Amino acid sequence: MRRVCAWALFMTLVLPMSAFTQTDPESLRSQVLATERAFARSMAERDFAAFARHLSEQAVFWSGPAPLQGKAAVMNAWKPFYDAAQAPFSWEPDQVVVLADGSLAHSTGLVRDPAGRLLARFNSVWRQESPGVWRIVFDRGSPLSEADRKAAGDGIGSSPAAVNAPPER
Repeated sequence: MRRVCAWALFMTLVLPMSAFTQTDPESLRSQVLATERAFARSMAERDFAAFARHLSEQAVFWSGPAPLQGKAAVMNAWKPFYDAAQAPFSWEPDQVVVLADGSLAHSTGLVRDPAGRLLARFNSVWRQESPGVWRIVFDRGSPLSEADRKAAGDGIGSSPAAVNAPPER
C-alpha cells in the first residue's frame, strides 16, 4: 500500500513539473519573444489591462530614484503612460535568452520615442509561472551602448526623461 501511495504522490507532483519545464530551447525562446512583443503591443494599443496581465505579482521595475516593488506599484506608476492617445515610447526585443530548464528568460531591445528615434535599451527578466505563461519579474533600462549609437546614426532622440517615459522602456 505504501508503494502505491508513493507512486501516486510521484505521479501527482513530479510529472506535472516535467511538463512545465519544457526544455526545447527554441520553443521556449519563441514563447518569450512572443510574450515580450505582446507586452510591447499593450503600449502601442493603449491596453493597460494587457500590460497588467504581463506583470508578475513580485515585479520589480527600476524607475526614478528607487525601484518599484510589486505589481500594484508598477501598475500605479505606469498607468499615466497609458492615458494619452499616443504612446510616449515603444520597444522591440532584439535578443532573448532562456535558461535550459525553462524557468527564467532575459530579453533586451531598443526603446524608441514616438518619432522612432532611439532612447535607451531595456533589459527584462521573465519567469515561466505556469506552462507557456511568462510574466515579467525584473525590468530595467540602460543607456544606449556605443554600438547602438553607431547603428542608429542620426536616429537618436532625447533621453527617456525628456519624453516623460521611465528609463526602463
